[in-house]
Amino acid sequence: MPATVLIGAQWGDEGKGRVADWLAADSDIVARYAGGDNAGHTVYVGTQVYKMHLIPSGILHDHVVCVLGNGMVINPVNLVREIDELKSAGVNITPERLIISMRAHIITPAHIALDAASEKARGDQKIGTTLRGIGPAYLDKTGRQGLRAGQMADSETFADALHAHIKLANVKLGREDALDPQIHALAYLEAAETLKPYLRDTTEYMHFRLKSGARVLCEGAQGTMLDIDHGDYPFVTSSSPTVGGVMVGLGFGARYVGRVIGVGKAYSTRVGSGPMPTELEGAIADRLRGTGTNFWDEFGTTTGRPRRCGWLDTVVLRYAAAVNGFDELVLTKLDILSGFDEIQVAVAYDVNGSRRDFLPATLLEYGAAKPIYETMRGWSEDVSGVRNWSDLPPAAQAYIDRVAELCETPINTVSVGPEREQLVHRT
Repeated sequence: MPATVLIGAQWGDEGKGRVADWLAADSDIVARYAGGDNAGHTVYVGTQVYKMHLIPSGILHDHVVCVLGNGMVINPVNLVREIDELKSAGVNITPERLIISMRAHIITPAHIALDAASEKARGDQKIGTTLRGIGPAYLDKTGRQGLRAGQMADSETFADALHAHIKLANVKLGREDALDPQIHALAYLEAAETLKPYLRDTTEYMHFRLKSGARVLCEGAQGTMLDIDHGDYPFVTSSSPTVGGVMVGLGFGARYVGRVIGVGKAYSTRVGSGPMPTELEGAIADRLRGTGTNFWDEFGTTTGRPRRCGWLDTVVLRYAAAVNGFDELVLTKLDILSGFDEIQVAVAYDVNGSRRDFLPATLLEYGAAKPIYETMRGWSEDVSGVRNWSDLPPAAQAYIDRVAELCETPINTVSVGPEREQLVHRT
């Protein structure tokens, strides 16, 4: 059975968690392949709200095995805390249901301190990271100075490696006493003891399960525009949340990928710095963002920061479809657009007087891009209760179809609210 890959089509926060929850119902394995606890996936089941940063959304389905792949960077202390929180909410988590790659890399307190120092040094040019130590952890990985999760299996050698790592970071920070290696090592050793039973060679596991016909869902974090290679560098994450990152981050070949599904919001949002051609300010932006009093409002799950909001940018969606080879696109938060008399859609850019239909490759050009809008008729109906495609307002159907045409990708599923059942499928 080929694997299904779920990819964010914008700057992250597209609603991948609830789409993964839907797809997980028909999966045997849900595997994370990149990123760390800079991700924030929220799933609403009735009155219960589940927020996950490291553990895949599939953990909410009792039959699913969840995998944290080798492409991830993991904070052991935060992972133990997340496991405990989910267990206290009634979620069954055991070493049979949650598997951690021994090849995944460890985020240390030193990485978090270095992340904060780097952002502070950038001043007005800061990237807008989540300050979770993601970037420094990946820097150590590529610099061959990182700590791997498999090292947690031996407490003594792990403690020595962590101690040396923190002492070296103190030199980089310019203060030998910036971080106390002993205190931090104790917290990490305690977490390591808890996580030992979950450690496994996930490359071997994934290979065996895929050969045996298991239904695998590969769950990404962040989005295409934050990809280290294909995003608007340097305002990107430190991993590859695009489709190519799946095979590297989980350790299997492309022949096992059967379907690639993109997820995009019905409008655009972004957290952090960097270009966003359709960004709005004022009343419309405030309306898209919400007040912060509703769980469906536009504030980051991980950071709590208000998201930058704007009209839908189909140049970005078209680019994401090209980079990832989407078979289909799921459009989320359609309900937020109810009540607008008119809706703008960016169909191309004006870059220094020249029309561009494809995303500019340089930050200089992308920063100069001005959206070329197409105006579409809005709808007044509340669509949150709609469950059949034919019951969507004609203007909403026209909007969906036009977006599908512009991004050259079929749209067969839309969300009309945060709840698990608030998905509408084209029949």
